[in-house]
Amino acid sequence: MAQAIEGVVNQKTNFRFQLVIGNDASTDDTLKICKNYQNKYGNRIKLITHDKNIGLINNFIETSKSLTGKYIAICDGGDYWTDLDKLQKQVDFLDKNNDYSIVFGKCRRLYSSGKISEKSMNFERNNFDFTDLVMNNFIPSVTVLFKNSEILKNLPSWFFNLPYGDWPIYLYIVSDGSKIFFFDEYFAVYRVEVGESFKLRKKLSNVFKTDMFILENLRKELGFEKGQENFKKSIQKKKKSLILAYNREGNYIGAFCEYLKLVLFHGEIKFTKLYFYSLIKVFNA
Repeated sequence: MAQAIEGVVNQKTNFRFQLVIGNDASTDDTLKICKNYQNKYGNRIKLITHDKNIGLINNFIETSKSLTGKYIAICDGGDYWTDLDKLQKQVDFLDKNNDYSIVFGKCRRLYSSGKISEKSMNFERNNFDFTDLVMNNFIPSVTVLFKNSEILKNLPSWFFNLPYGDWPIYLYIVSDGSKIFFFDEYFAVYRVEVGESFKLRKKLSNVFKTDMFILENLRKELGFEKGQENFKKSIQKKKKSLILAYNREGNYIGAFCEYLKLVLFHGEIKFTKLYFYSLIKVFNA
C-alpha cells in the first residue's frame, strides 16, 4: 500500500491534486499506513474508511462519490505508478484535446514470485472510441486517467452486482462520442495474481458471463441508443467465447446449450466448425 501511495503523492505536476483512499475495513496494517501518510500530507490525502467490509465494488462506488476533481485516475492498493510525470502528461493531453475523455498507457506486470514482466498490450494506433472499447476492455486501470462524470454519483442498481467496475465506467464516459488516447510508454506496475479480477479469471467462463451481463444492462441505459449494433456484435462475440470456455472447463452441456441458442436464434452456422474443433482439441489434449 505504501508503494501505491508514494507513486501518487510524488507525482510532479503544475496543478493541485488529491489522493482519495477508500479503505474497506482492512484487517492488516493498511489503515495504519494510510493514516500515517494522511498525517504527513494533510489535505492532499482524503481517507474514507468503513466499519465493516462492504466489498470491492461497493467500496469503489462509495469512494467515487467523493471525487470532485476534473479528472480521475485509478490505482488499486497492490499496484503502483512508476512514472512521476504520469499525471502531468495525461492532464496536458486532455486539456489540449477536448474531443478525448480517456487516456491510458502500458504497465509492467509483477508476479507473486517477484518477477516483473514488460509484456504489455501493443497497438498499431493511438486512437480509439466506443466501437473499439465495447468489444473488449483493453485499458489497464492502473494507467488510466479520465474525465470526471456525474454518472459516478448515480450508478444504476445492477452495477452493485459486478466484481469490477472500470470497463462499464469507461463505456459511460465515451458514450458521448469522445475518444480514447493511448500513450505508448510505461506508467505503472500491475500486480498479477491478486484481487477480485484474478479470482474471476481463474475460470474464464465467469469472465465472459460477467462481460455479457454488463453489456446487456448497458444497452438498456439512456445515452447508448446509437451503440445498439455494437452491443449486439460484442455480445455475440462474448457468447462464442463463453462456449469455447465451457468446453475447455469440461462443461459440455452448458456449451452445447449455448451453441444451440446461438445457431437457432442467431443463425451463427459458421460457428459450428469452431465449436466442434474446440471439442476435438479438448478430447485430444
